[in-house]
Amino acid sequence: MSHPNRERADRILDAAGELLLRMGYRKVAIDDVARAVGIGKGTVYLHWRTKELVFQALMMRESADLTDELLTAIKADPAMILPHRMIPRSFLITQRRPLVMAMLRGNAEMFGSLGDLALKKQQDELRTRFEEAMLRCGLLRSDVPNLTYALKTATLGFYVGDTLSGDFEGIPLEEKADVLAHLIRTAFEPPGEPDPGAVAEVAAELSSALEELVSSYREGIYAHDPTRAPG
Repeated sequence: MSHPNRERADRILDAAGELLLRMGYRKVAIDDVARAVGIGKGTVYLHWRTKELVFQALMMRESADLTDELLTAIKADPAMILPHRMIPRSFLITQRRPLVMAMLRGNAEMFGSLGDLALKKQQDELRTRFEEAMLRCGLLRSDVPNLTYALKTATLGFYVGDTLSGDFEGIPLEEKADVLAHLIRTAFEPPGEPDPGAVAEVAAELSSALEELVSSYREGIYAHDPTRAPG
């Protein structure tokens, strides 16, 4: 069901996203967002009470869209859940979303105010669940010390590497994803072909976890929607 207020909420988020990319979180004011949409500031506050909540909703919408992309890929090919495919695919999807990159990289103060979000907690829980399922089904090596730390830091370098050094800016994005895939495959996955039954089991489990995540994001985006009954 389409809703005029829902459509207006989306227009507010679109404008907030464009301004975030152009000006950075700190400089964007609700006045700017309202002006870009052609509405009064008070109308923005009908949807979200504070600037933080506007950007929190924007983050949720981006996360939901990004997760949907990943889900589509897993449904098309369950083997997409293998770490050396899933992690590079997430990397590519994220890198192609300038808003997510801006949120990850340049807007530390925004993450300061939104850092204790339920959003982050949900993502961490999902990561833990994913790793446990992979280990249980023999799709990750069980002999890697501090596996969570190792996986996270190995992957993080690909997201922030360019901000630390300009040496590798010339490497095309697809090539970087291939390097990441090679690293994950050789360092974290057991040798040999994965068992198709294990792949199917983890794909089913992960898909339903991701679907839950998407629906809770979508719910959260419009949590302050003026059309919703209180309570």
